[in-house]
Amino acid sequence: MSSLTEKDRPIVQLLLNTGTCPRCILRFCCVGSQTLYRHPYKDLMKDLKEFLKNNQEKEDTVCSDVVDPPCKRIRLEHTEEGPGDLNHNGALQQIPSVNDGNTAMEDSAVKVCNVCLGILQEFCEVDFVKKVCQKVNSADYQFTSFVFSVSLPPQLSVRERAAWLLVKQEMGKLGLSLAKDDIVQLKEAYKWIIHPQLSEELGVPADGKSLFEVSVVFAHPETEDECRFLATACPDCFKPAKNKQSVFTRMAVIKALEKIKEEDFLKHFPCPPSSPKNLCVALEIQCNNGAVFVAGRYNKYSRNLPQTPWIIDGERKLESSVEELISEHLMAEFKADSFNFSSSGREDVDVRTLGNGRPFAIELVNPRRIRFTAEEMKGLQQTINNSSDKIQVRDLQLVTREAIGRMKEGEEEKTKTYSALIWTDKAIQKEDIAFLDDIKELKLDQKTPLRVLHRRPLAVRCRIIHTMQSEYIDEHHFRLHLKTQAGTYIKEFVHGDFGRTKPNIGSLLNRTADILELDVESVDVDWPPTL
Repeated sequence: MSSLTEKDRPIVQLLLNTGTCPRCILRFCCVGSQTLYRHPYKDLMKDLKEFLKNNQEKEDTVCSDVVDPPCKRIRLEHTEEGPGDLNHNGALQQIPSVNDGNTAMEDSAVKVCNVCLGILQEFCEVDFVKKVCQKVNSADYQFTSFVFSVSLPPQLSVRERAAWLLVKQEMGKLGLSLAKDDIVQLKEAYKWIIHPQLSEELGVPADGKSLFEVSVVFAHPETEDECRFLATACPDCFKPAKNKQSVFTRMAVIKALEKIKEEDFLKHFPCPPSSPKNLCVALEIQCNNGAVFVAGRYNKYSRNLPQTPWIIDGERKLESSVEELISEHLMAEFKADSFNFSSSGREDVDVRTLGNGRPFAIELVNPRRIRFTAEEMKGLQQTINNSSDKIQVRDLQLVTREAIGRMKEGEEEKTKTYSALIWTDKAIQKEDIAFLDDIKELKLDQKTPLRVLHRRPLAVRCRIIHTMQSEYIDEHHFRLHLKTQAGTYIKEFVHGDFGRTKPNIGSLLNRTADILELDVESVDVDWPPTL
């Protein structure tokens, strides 16, 4: 266990006299032993009192346990004379003598800490830990580990600054210095205490890389009152932001504290910090699981089904979509809050997707259930397929976030195969279209189609038709099988889009051509793996 030595005695006495809790005193003494912070609050108070009663020349420890290497140390160096003993309106208040602090010590055991506002007191006790765990258990998440995060009231940084200035002045009298970075951070100390308790109660280990997060948001009713002087001194640090109820955010306060001069700080904030009127409150206890990703391939057999919900000017045009037909079952099984759908390209509402289907991935946000066997995924796939005759899915599987990048690569880099039913205004014979079969690597210049100009920037894109195979039907109809570069606008290649795509089937045949039906026959992306 890290030691409190003779040089820590004035800090201990000073902070006890001003209403600071034992654990915050350990932080300001740069004690890096995690185990010591976990000792019961009353025991720590008792140990600190015993420490102060010891012979001042003795450099024994508060307690005797297994020694942990200290993570932070006080700098032992001579300092220049700092500002004199100031009182409020510009300075440090007079502190009771270290020899007459018995009354203050007794009171400090029950008062709300003037530095942490109770975070290292009541909120480290077993009752609060049980309250957090009850919230976690009632949320019904699957998890094998957890990461704990905490959000603290912004004025704790202000109070810590005031306490540090007080301690720094006292140490300066002894020829010692204490850098602010040497103090154990409040969040760090709190997690040292709370992690093992949560781990024992939840039955799983704490892991900084865990995808399951337990978070507690603390608030305090006096935050704005205590931080308002910073907004006056450093107005450029406090600017209204969207989705923020107050300008006094933690980052804004820290920025202002870095900017404000020490003497200006002391003019506006009591040093030592005053005893608080209220304890912090746990405003929110929340759980969140990291996203789960499901991938597969889908076939679309309807010519009246959009890939994603079709909404124009706030009005829904069609009752369903590929995205919804797949995701509603995944959402129900994974018990997720929401989802994000993505795919390797997209087809129009009137275009079918045949063959081995189009690769897709769905991000399931904050799922309660995360573990599925291969058989369960197979059963989920069957449930989706039984629910509609408009779509079918295959190769449904869990994937990583990183793996989805392979799908997105295929949008522009891979090839796609189509089948188009084409009409011509003038009569054609089989020999009129036979030459199309001999055209290879035909380069197109495609100006952004008029039908998508409202959602895509105006540009001329170079695309390639690798091969074409014609299939004569009658005098005004033929089917054309095309293998193209991904991203090619097939409909525009057929009718020309008023000359915005050159060349086009109409110009090649020297007549008006239009497309009646279009099918995607293959999307040549080797992902996800075939099951």
